[in-house]
Amino acid sequence: MIKEEIRYKDGCIFEGMTSISAVINSDNGRKIKRVLYDKERAEKLGKALLFVKHRAEEQGFEMTESDAETLDKMTVGSSHGGIIAECTDRKINVIKTDNIIENGFYVFIEGIEDPYNFGYALRSLYAAGVDGVILPERSWMSAAGVVCRSSAGASEYLSLYTAGEDLCGIFKAKGYKIYCADTKNAVSVYDTDCKKPLLLVVGGEKRGITKKMLESADEIIMIDYGRNFGSALSAASAAAVLGFEIMRQNR
Repeated sequence: MIKEEIRYKDGCIFEGMTSISAVINSDNGRKIKRVLYDKERAEKLGKALLFVKHRAEEQGFEMTESDAETLDKMTVGSSHGGIIAECTDRKINVIKTDNIIENGFYVFIEGIEDPYNFGYALRSLYAAGVDGVILPERSWMSAAGVVCRSSAGASEYLSLYTAGEDLCGIFKAKGYKIYCADTKNAVSVYDTDCKKPLLLVVGGEKRGITKKMLESADEIIMIDYGRNFGSALSAASAAAVLGFEIMRQNR
């Protein structure tokens, strides 16, 4: 089996200390079942390994000595640093009126084609202070370990939800504006009032945002470029630019 296939088969393998620490320190319902570490790298892991062993005693998960060959077969790439964790799935609730905070900032992500880009988008949005991210029915949380690694742990700290049948109606009932990031009939984000409460919708580079969602938007916003350039930013880059502009306007 090639590593690309393993990535989707073993979506709850979390690689490296950053990812494992995020699972240990988050409160989203995901649990560690077992941590495996390369016994040849135990000394190099040092205090990090001691930290995990202490948490294993507190949280009741198993610590298992292993070797580099075994860890390499279980993981994607080579950045696990000699330590990985087998984890349970995480339950992601449907967004409802009663779990939307007052005067918040949420993002709905549609159509990102790659779990790494998805993770990069979550990292930026978490740093920009988003209160929650809403996912379509098909999302990359089936590859949660890859997403966690590319988001530097942010995916485990973020409040994540799946979209209900009437996502726009739910947010409008709470007094939220809905802005979609697109180019057709759009106004510059820098000339737009992005004060909260706000739901931002970001689409992937290929499929973009659905027509129904665009028709429900209060505003279509775009990112100004510094020169004439005919290509779209990646969804992760767009999420970062928009997320931090919204943060700036709400300081």
